[in-house]
Amino acid sequence: MAQAAVQMDESELIRSAQRGDQEAFEQLVRLYDQNVLRLAYNLLRSTEDAHDIYQEAFLRVHKNLHNFRFDCSFHTWLYRIVTNLCLDALRKRRVRREESSVVETSEGVVNRMDTVEEERAHGDPQRQLLSNQLGEKIREVLSSLTPRERTVFEMRHYQGLRLKTIGEILGTSEEAAKNCLFRATQKMRAGLGDFV
Repeated sequence: MAQAAVQMDESELIRSAQRGDQEAFEQLVRLYDQNVLRLAYNLLRSTEDAHDIYQEAFLRVHKNLHNFRFDCSFHTWLYRIVTNLCLDALRKRRVRREESSVVETSEGVVNRMDTVEEERAHGDPQRQLLSNQLGEKIREVLSSLTPRERTVFEMRHYQGLRLKTIGEILGTSEEAAKNCLFRATQKMRAGLGDFV
């Protein structure tokens, strides 16, 4: 019953915002701001990039709210906007990283990431080393996933979203989201090897 009241309030907020009520739009932003920021951060792993996506997402919502027709939930529509912005950012980041981390020297092609020194271990050095190695391996395997696989994996395991919701957000079926998650999980298991 309370859920229906919240849904009705949200629908009224959306309709009011569509009519130009700025306060209603601000209330919508407050309802979803932390979830949007959390999703963007979990997908991008950068506070600065997450804030940029947050701003861009709500700008797009404000600009396109008049097109929202209630054929899906507002939550799904908003998450679809955020996810698409994050996927674009991940694609751009991958291209930039590939261009900037590899340099040509007189000794041949060198990946600059291979020359970065490890930070000094604190506390239990062996435990810290294993933790660092696992963290690095997870980041490495996550970055090897396609942007769509990474998005589905992180939405499921870091956001705790259901596959049906993920499918709706990505504009695909629950089965397609499930298959994508399966591929991502298989790649994660294979990539983590000795750690799992």
